[in-house]
Amino acid sequence: MTLTGTVGTLSIFAVDLLSLIYVSRLGSTELKASAGFATQVLVYPVAVDIGITIAVTAAVSRALGSGHRARARRIAASGLLIAGVIGAAVAVAALLGAAPSLAMFGARGEARDVAERFLLIALPGNVPLALGMALSGVLRAVGDARRAMMVTLAGGLVVAVLDPLLIFGLHLGIYGAAISTLASRFVLLGVGLHGVGRVHGLLQWPRLRTLGLDARILAAVAVPAVAANLATPFGNGYALHVYAGYGDAAVAAAAIIDRTVYVGFAVIFALTGAIGPILGQNLGAGLHARVSETLTRCFVVTLAYALAVWLVLALAWPGIAALFRASPETAAYLGFFCRWGVSAWLFIGMLFVANAAFNNLGFPLLSMLFNWGRATLGTLPCVAFGAHVGGVEGGMVGMAVGAAVFGVGAVVTAYGVVGRMARTTAAHTRRDPGPAALREGT
Repeated sequence: MTLTGTVGTLSIFAVDLLSLIYVSRLGSTELKASAGFATQVLVYPVAVDIGITIAVTAAVSRALGSGHRARARRIAASGLLIAGVIGAAVAVAALLGAAPSLAMFGARGEARDVAERFLLIALPGNVPLALGMALSGVLRAVGDARRAMMVTLAGGLVVAVLDPLLIFGLHLGIYGAAISTLASRFVLLGVGLHGVGRVHGLLQWPRLRTLGLDARILAAVAVPAVAANLATPFGNGYALHVYAGYGDAAVAAAAIIDRTVYVGFAVIFALTGAIGPILGQNLGAGLHARVSETLTRCFVVTLAYALAVWLVLALAWPGIAALFRASPETAAYLGFFCRWGVSAWLFIGMLFVANAAFNNLGFPLLSMLFNWGRATLGTLPCVAFGAHVGGVEGGMVGMAVGAAVFGVGAVVTAYGVVGRMARTTAAHTRRDPGPAALREGT
């Protein structure tokens, strides 16, 4: 599940990285800063889409795990309708708020104007993106990791083909990247519809009489999951605001770092998406020992992988700076992050895994609590104090310190939740032995 998810996730992140490389070839630090500001606005709608996808995946996987396929189809249909409506509303809100959001992040002058025009082209694609992501979540709930991978992979391939054609061939510059992003969203939607509808037969028209019930089922996970996902862009947006005070070179470095991190840690993003259906199905089947085992293995893989990526980035940062034609100042910020700032991802990765567990085990409020804790107490004072003492580099260190506190806390809490659930089930089994006891072999 993780390997196929990595291919799909990496296809999107790698293409975003490639787009920034193409923009870098246009020879302007301001354009790279524009891409960074625009991306920071775009992540808010995507965060909402991811939260809805988490809810759809969790609800459908639980229904399938408990043997109720008809219920799974019904929830999937309702989830798609809700995803489309909310995706459209969020896109409109982001378009209306683009100018003040960019100003809040510190964008000014030509960098702000370019970013605003970029968003005007790219943001309407959030509607097909929201639907496509929800469809990918249904495919993961079924266990069809390969087709879930193809949803995102198809979108990534479209961008990879169109980017150079539009940016350089038709001389559209950074706006060519926005157009290719918009086109990729519709391809992503088409592939998802084929997989869910034609292959698995889990596509049907929503039932209005059960829409309210399904909305409540999904909202129980979606509302706190969306709230939790909005925490990360909030914290990153504040950090970008602080870095913007040090000029376009710092913002350009942040844009390069964002794309490099997403590519480097694509396995972690895919892992957190992959364990949801596994945890959900085993929870639905009452197999708590396997829930705990899955969680432990995910934490071990996350820690080992994060250490490996840290080593690679610490050695490869000069090549990354050259690839993006970074100015000396931008390269210095990038080098510091790759040697020291990336340590934050040892703990952010653990936090992401714990949040995936909270969302799929019925404790989404804990995910919201830890994400917002890191985005506020773990980011605002830490980045502000660090930047006051040591500039942009100090802000990066502050971000790592805050991530460590909340990452470790989330791991401890995740094990406490799983242990409590196991004890509760064991006590219930002793009073009323049933199918769950038989499945556990007790």
